[in-house]
Amino acid sequence: MQVDYIIVGAGSAGCIIAEQLTRCGRYSVLLLEAGGGLHNPWINIPAGFGATYYHPKYNYMYYSEPEPYLDNRQIYVPRGKGLGGSGSINAMVYVRGAARDFDDWAKAGNPDWCFSGVLPYFKQLEAHPQGATELRGNHGPISITPMHQGAHPICQNFLQACQQSGYKLNADFNSKTITGAGIYEANIRHGRRDSSYNAYLKPALKRSNLRLWKQAKVNKLTLIDSQVTGLEVTYKGVQHRLTAKEVILCAGAVGTPQLLELSGIGQRKIIEQMGITCQLELPAVGENLQDHLCASFYYRSKRKTLNNEFGRWQGKLKAGLQYALGRKGPLSISVNQAGGFFHGSEEQEHANIQMYFNPLSYEIPQSANAKLAPLPYSGYLVAVNPCRPSSLGSCHISSRNPHQAPQIKFNYLSTEHDRQEVIQAGNLVRKITQAKALKDITICEEKPAQSVQNDAQMLAYFQQHASSIYHLSGTCKMGPDKQTSVVDQQLQVHGLQGVRIADASIFPNITSGNINAPTMMVALKAADILLQAAT
Repeated sequence: MQVDYIIVGAGSAGCIIAEQLTRCGRYSVLLLEAGGGLHNPWINIPAGFGATYYHPKYNYMYYSEPEPYLDNRQIYVPRGKGLGGSGSINAMVYVRGAARDFDDWAKAGNPDWCFSGVLPYFKQLEAHPQGATELRGNHGPISITPMHQGAHPICQNFLQACQQSGYKLNADFNSKTITGAGIYEANIRHGRRDSSYNAYLKPALKRSNLRLWKQAKVNKLTLIDSQVTGLEVTYKGVQHRLTAKEVILCAGAVGTPQLLELSGIGQRKIIEQMGITCQLELPAVGENLQDHLCASFYYRSKRKTLNNEFGRWQGKLKAGLQYALGRKGPLSISVNQAGGFFHGSEEQEHANIQMYFNPLSYEIPQSANAKLAPLPYSGYLVAVNPCRPSSLGSCHISSRNPHQAPQIKFNYLSTEHDRQEVIQAGNLVRKITQAKALKDITICEEKPAQSVQNDAQMLAYFQQHASSIYHLSGTCKMGPDKQTSVVDQQLQVHGLQGVRIADASIFPNITSGNINAPTMMVALKAADILLQAAT
């Protein structure tokens, strides 16, 4: 089979690129997805993301290698498997990132990716209920729901506590500034998850020039000299050799470097150790892995929280009826409702700490057989992470078998900068939760409580309890130097023709906040790049 474009991965980026490339009708596209369809009804219920947290049908359920600066713990790494990718199993918080994040991309040698260069694609992406402005769009396919109306009343106590602590409120983290406290937006449409699969790919599948292969595992790219001609894929138990004018890799920060290395593209030593012939030495493949490291603080509340609703059958019944009858109630929005971006110290020039105030307290189960469940008391939690960590990790193949999970090494807290920032983050939580508006409704801090009394103990708490917040990026970094990056600003892999990368792996640096929105932006800009190159 030969087509104009083959897209590998029907995740947050791949769904958008497939729709954009087939819109004009001139190009044929084959979209390959290693996972399957979405048959679990909880996937589209905003508060139901916990149903896929340990679900092998929809989640690769990776684990990192033992992390040396986190007490040698292996960190759980959920990754979406199936249509929509991680955008079908995430908590849907919609944050673009700070303008300076993208200006830093430009400073890294990618001038087209400065904030003013990416803003039109963010606006093109979204349908915001407040209408189009200089910084927001309202005609895009992704519906944006500000969660002000549906947020639990206890979120107002958090916002008041932030003000009492000296922090300003921010009505829109995606407008003029990211700094301040507020209620998050989420990509939700009428009480249902609005992923790029729902918004872009579903309507496009009616087009005759778009084909979708599910349960299609790509084994490697095929090359002739420096030209990628197509790929080998196993589909319905049969190995196929496909050709295309161009291949676009959208397999994410784990899957994309894995596929490059399986194809002989990357660090020669790593590739040849696996018995694979090195086709192109590209040292940055699989390097520069970045993620947000997050820790949660738990509080017992005097007021009822979502624990009381989701922890009792009466509350579950009420929430279920509210949702079934009108897509209203606590099931219709994300449980990550309030939060913000803060300066961790007076010396910080930019907001460097992100916070989530959650009117539901739960602990992440350590076993895949356990379920996410509310703690057995009225409670809330505050989760916190630094925005721009400097620790760099890696993601490399562990076998020549494409079904074998790669080795993920985050190297969290390997720099003094990051160790100081998690201390700032933890102290910031304590400062805000001690303000009157929260203190008045709080019985006690359940965890870490008395075990953290100073900065050394705060650092130890992160080392012993912090985990990924699932924002993996950077493993096929964009930049002009083939020694330190993998793609140029046109998203072409250095030294190769016929292949581009468009997913979170190309981020030169992680953005401040949740990464699904910037990943979808990358997809829209990538589609423009491809269409311009084709004319």
